[in-house]
Amino acid sequence: MNNIVQIRDLGKNYQKGPTTVQVLSGLDLDIEKGEFVALVGPSGSGKTTLLNIIGGIDAPSSGSVAFDGREVNYGDDGRLARWRAEHVGFVFQFYHLLPMLSAMRNVELPLLLTRMGAAERQQRCVLALGLVGLSDRAGHRPAELSGGEQQRVAIARAIVSDPGLLVCDEPTGDLDRESSTQILQLLRDLNGQHGKTIVMVTHDPYAAAFADRTVSMEKGKLQVA
Repeated sequence: MNNIVQIRDLGKNYQKGPTTVQVLSGLDLDIEKGEFVALVGPSGSGKTTLLNIIGGIDAPSSGSVAFDGREVNYGDDGRLARWRAEHVGFVFQFYHLLPMLSAMRNVELPLLLTRMGAAERQQRCVLALGLVGLSDRAGHRPAELSGGEQQRVAIARAIVSDPGLLVCDEPTGDLDRESSTQILQLLRDLNGQHGKTIVMVTHDPYAAAFADRTVSMEKGKLQVA
């Protein structure tokens, strides 16, 4: 088994005044390289917290997370930021596009943090927009795009640095069914044809059905079927 993510005895607590709130507890999870996993569960079950820890946005309170066999160092912010930039692409429910920039320039943003030259950045952006079917919309600003197109731009931005792992938090939560289907099929293609490992939080059984495996959570623990 070739795991890209290996989680052991993971715990996450938040301090709310004098009270300690336990969000995740004793959680073990393996995700294979090239797998498409849907995290499902009721609101407050801890699925988004788990996704953020997997993506290096949040740090666990206890336990360990290994990526490609190496433990993730959450204590070094600079190293963690570089690790995220190299290995993880993020797709959120709301697209977080800069309204004054074209689709091309929005996609380019992650590459500005690298030492990549302008010509290579341009080539990467053209390729990423082509993969999501928006080559002809590269010069359009977000206000000139539909919701589904804006999410495609966000996905292009997530894959432009060629990360091995995509973490998606309710990527179709703000879309109609037709647009949702198109986005889910795009994620399915990125997984099946381009080998991207995808971890997706969703409350929608229709969206979860596009994944290889569904992992259910409740009260900070995985539910074993």
